[in-house]
Amino acid sequence: MNTGELLILLVLGLPLFAAAVIYAVGRMPDVRETLTLVSCIALAVVAISIFVRVGQGQPPELMVTQPVPGLSIAFRAEPLGALFAVMASVLWGVNSLYSIGYMRGRREPNQTRFYMCFAIAMFGVMGIAMAANLFTLFVFYEVLTFATYPLVTHAGTPAARRGGRIYLITLVGASVLLLLPGIVGVQAVAGSTSFVAGGLLAGRVDAVVGSVLLLLLVFGAAKAALMPLHGWLPAAMVAPAPVSALLHAVAVVKAGVFTVLKVSAYIFGPDLISFLPAATWILWVGAATIVIASLVAMKKDDLKARLAWSTVGQLAYITSAAMLPMASGLVAGGLHMVFHAVAKITLFMCAGAIYVATGASRVSEMGGLGRRMPWVFTAFLVASLGIIGLPPMAAMWSKLLMMTAAFETGHWVFAAALVASSLLGLVYLLPIAFRGLFPPLGGPAAREFVRPGGTPGTAVFAVCAGAAGCVVLFFVADALANYLAPIRAVTIMEGAP
Repeated sequence: MNTGELLILLVLGLPLFAAAVIYAVGRMPDVRETLTLVSCIALAVVAISIFVRVGQGQPPELMVTQPVPGLSIAFRAEPLGALFAVMASVLWGVNSLYSIGYMRGRREPNQTRFYMCFAIAMFGVMGIAMAANLFTLFVFYEVLTFATYPLVTHAGTPAARRGGRIYLITLVGASVLLLLPGIVGVQAVAGSTSFVAGGLLAGRVDAVVGSVLLLLLVFGAAKAALMPLHGWLPAAMVAPAPVSALLHAVAVVKAGVFTVLKVSAYIFGPDLISFLPAATWILWVGAATIVIASLVAMKKDDLKARLAWSTVGQLAYITSAAMLPMASGLVAGGLHMVFHAVAKITLFMCAGAIYVATGASRVSEMGGLGRRMPWVFTAFLVASLGIIGLPPMAAMWSKLLMMTAAFETGHWVFAAALVASSLLGLVYLLPIAFRGLFPPLGGPAAREFVRPGGTPGTAVFAVCAGAAGCVVLFFVADALANYLAPIRAVTIMEGAP
């Protein structure tokens, strides 16, 4: 076994090993949580090692099995997948650190199951990131769905069970009725589901067949929450704040847009995308999703609901960028996947920190809380600027690249939606931080802490780390863009079954 194969096995095996160990020591909370953090660090180290090897032109790969001709369980890293793996593994560590403070501060039940499901979810994410073909990606895509279902229903309330039903029915239904037929169609046309540089289907389908397959695969990836298959995401807000952060930043939604990016880059390719009417239709749907979600977010007083609708709009940025008929759209989408993840996990962690400390969950209850919780509300302000895309926050660069690509390809509707969304973001995000940090004179007194000492220290550290990440990524955006630049030139098991 060579080093590359060992790295693939480690990036897949570590989360499963962590889940087993967490179960074994579940009655010892300190040990359980220490092992969780150690597992997070170990996974991040392995993911970064893969990231470096891909950048050096030595992508790890592993063929596991080929149950039937043309379908295989196989893995190979490429720039987009390596970046996704690093993003997810690092943010798993940040979210786990935050979860320790949150879960203990709230005295939540079933904490061992909670950490186990997180680890299994990361197994699914790593499999998606490293998948060498659509069939492998589909298998791990479904693992992620079922691993996160217990997290959505963690509270055990009727609302949680209802949110879980919507979550499962929407995601599994879309996979079975849309994504799987799309994969079967690709296999029937190309005799393979492998990800290939320039697009597996390039030169093999006409506009009609290509459009049908594109629609099946994009809407089948319902984790991307493109309207009208977005309802599961706001419904899942009944879950605890660390789960919301996982859903909206680390794992689930990013698995959806990552799938769309991979399909666009390696199944169709920008050249074929430019000839498919369905790509333009999806762009229009994406533009509508961006604006409608932002307008709905403005009306939500519940903080997590407002952030959830913001996520719906931001994900549509990435899906739309993947439909632009040029490689820079794919690079912009890949960058925004990372930049949005860091900013949005910070916002959800801030929302949970506020709730643990004060019991406040509505925007109208935030007045003056920034004076009691300055670090949390400052982090919220920084992450809000990150979502909006103002300098010196990283998302400025991905939005600028999207805008440039939209203008160069004549997709003015998408460009207009980006501008409108950024302006609406100013309206529905900034007042939250300003209301907490700079309350009007003579306003009502800020709420008292319901938890002695306010927000747990680990949670405060986690939100500050997230806010710092929004700024640090601003200065490394060019390096990440250069890392993703070969996305059209990288072949993933080309010609392999």
